[in-house]
Amino acid sequence: MPSRKKTTMFASAFFTCICSFVIICVVLATQHWMSSKVRFSGTNSSITVSLTYGLFSGTCEQFVDVGLQVSERTFQVADNLRNTKTKSMIVAIIVILVLSLLSSLLSSGFTCTNAVSNPYQTFLGPSGVYTWNSLCGIFILIAMILFPVNIEGNGLSVELAYGCFSVLQTHIKSEHTYGYSYWIMLLIIFLNITSIIIIYFYDHARYSKKKEQERPIENAPKDVILF
Repeated sequence: MPSRKKTTMFASAFFTCICSFVIICVVLATQHWMSSKVRFSGTNSSITVSLTYGLFSGTCEQFVDVGLQVSERTFQVADNLRNTKTKSMIVAIIVILVLSLLSSLLSSGFTCTNAVSNPYQTFLGPSGVYTWNSLCGIFILIAMILFPVNIEGNGLSVELAYGCFSVLQTHIKSEHTYGYSYWIMLLIIFLNITSIIIIYFYDHARYSKKKEQERPIENAPKDVILF
């Protein structure tokens, strides 16, 4: 059976891993990644399309300067994308987040195993927790970089606006606001770092204790040597 200290440390790391897993599920499920206002020129007035969307679905509204408002519509992101590049980027982000979800799940399993037992295999110990938490954090960071690249570089919001309302003309400008579904990914990275720090402190304390027990005889007190 593991010591009380080990159980406490790994149980704490398990809690942070589970929180990370739950938040990744929220990130994938919600559609508050981006809110955009995309402005187009019309025949006699300008048209603004308001979009709120995530990786799978979203809503859009159309506003005309004269005061006309088209009722809100729900759309599927994949169905509104015609550009292969933007669609491929969305698919890549989803795949990366699924990989981060699996990494977080494995990290939760490793920390839970160490909290209740002493596995003999090295990769099931702290090194495994370091690996899976690091991978999860890296995947999340990549997703956070790719999404803005798709917005700014590939014009994702503009393409979705054209998909919602096919009669739109020339694009003038866009305003983007990142939603909570995007920003809470920073919390996932923080939780992964926290898990690594917790296990590092445990591993460092265990290593120091081991080295203390393996001290050579010449470092022992003189009275012990004389005896």
